Amino acid sequence: MTTSILEAQNLTKTYRSAGKDLTVLDNVSFSVVQGASLAIIGPSGSGKTTLLGLCAGLDTATSGTLSLMGFNLNAMDEDDRAYLRNQYVGFVFQNFQLLSTLTAQENVMVPLELRGERDAGARATELLERVGLADRSHHYPTQLSGGEQQRVAMARAFITNPKILFADEPTGNLDEENALHITDLLFGMNREHGTTLVLVTHNLELAQRTQRILRMRGGRLEEEIHQMQRA
Repeated sequence: MTTSILEAQNLTKTYRSAGKDLTVLDNVSFSVVQGASLAIIGPSGSGKTTLLGLCAGLDTATSGTLSLMGFNLNAMDEDDRAYLRNQYVGFVFQNFQLLSTLTAQENVMVPLELRGERDAGARATELLERVGLADRSHHYPTQLSGGEQQRVAMARAFITNPKILFADEPTGNLDEENALHITDLLFGMNREHGTTLVLVTHNLELAQRTQRILRMRGGRLEEEIHQMQRA
């Protein structure tokens, strides 16, 4: 029996704005099994990034239930959710979110150092070589191109061997050539590590590389598409 690594039931997220309630997610339910790949698409303002943030434990829902790795996120405080993320979750963001005062290698090492593990440097070197940046390991983010920064971010995401990877517009700030290279790396490393992948994207070609697509509109799950996964 295949186990669900992520399960959302009736997720709703409401913000108070100008004295009124603004619902950005409305009764969204879905699940993701271990090792699967899922894309969340939809127009701006459809709620897809909010949904990703809830699933990753970066924010809490107004109502509904959310289970990640079998843990009930609703019942956890921020410290517990942070620990869960450090143990099981990887992230790739549109704007890379590298620390400007650290070299590429030092940025990649950060998640393992937070765990207190000793082989962070060797593991970071190995992953930078995997993403083709062995010769750029001592460069700072400002000395790297956008595509190179995103490759550093991917090496950082995979250094903890995450069970699930959340990617928010991972190719959004890249030109077409770099976007294709990052896409190939992302899916290649995902297969190598057996990682579950959940990504938000405006890029339909990127979404079509996943096994399932959730289409959002107006905070609701409008459509779910199952497809054959491409290599």
